[in-house]
Amino acid sequence: MNQVALVGRITKDPILRKISEGRVQTSFVLAVNRNFKNQKGEMETDFVLCTMWGKVAENTAKHCGKGSLIGVGGRIQSRSYERHDKSRVYVTEVIGEDVRFILTKRRADDNLYSEHVVSTTPPAAGNSDEEHFNLPNRETEGLPIF
Repeated sequence: MNQVALVGRITKDPILRKISEGRVQTSFVLAVNRNFKNQKGEMETDFVLCTMWGKVAENTAKHCGKGSLIGVGGRIQSRSYERHDKSRVYVTEVIGEDVRFILTKRRADDNLYSEHVVSTTPPAAGNSDEEHFNLPNRETEGLPIF
């Protein structure tokens, strides 16, 4: 059985991507508090990559901005790809199949879509397929989690 349920805050406005076959997708990082405090008495937080497809992706991008508190139900998926320097990168993410909006926050802007169409066509032999995966940019700012 592969099921996961998370409740956390979105760390950055989700951006909707149009995939070349007419599908839409969004990826975002969900900050999820742990149920215990560390030795310093501080709550620790896990940052989980989540990917949504279709109508779930559209609704999430439309209604949620940075800091929105949501529940995500789905499954865990692992994949890997090879970088240009031939190193292998392993990614574990939650593929969201259900989302619950608990406390939504406004988006910074009304632009839901990325500026380019993402191709899911497999790369030619010998080419890196890094550009076919939508990994979020490294988060540099803190986000208080309540």
